[in-house]
Parts: sequence; C-alpha cells; structure tokens
Amino acid sequence: MPLDAQLLDILACPKCKGELEYRTGEDQEALLCHACRLKYEVDEGIPIMLIDEARPL
Repeated sequence: MPLDAQLLDILACPKCKGELEYRTGEDQEALLCHACRLKYEVDEGIPIMLIDEARPL
C-alpha cells in the first residue's frame, strides 16, 4: 500500500528535519534520510518515525 503523496510532502526526518526518499521493494517500504543515513520502516502503510527504531543505511 503506497503512501499518500500529500503525506510524503509533509514528512521530514525527525533527526535532522531533512527530506525523505520513499522507497518500495519486495514486500518492504521505507523512508530514507540520506543526510543522516537512516532508514525508517513503513509498517502496513504507517511510517515508523522514531529515531530509536531507524536502521542505518
């Protein structure tokens, strides 16, 4: 289930407040922050925007 374009426009990295790139792959969705080199998972259409839950790129 892809994220809504309006939601993607307002979401920002919680750590640096920078832009996020939305990526979809094989049964996996994520938001990537290239500045912080972090990946925020999207679980059932809900972005998990917690810094402690982010994974390194």
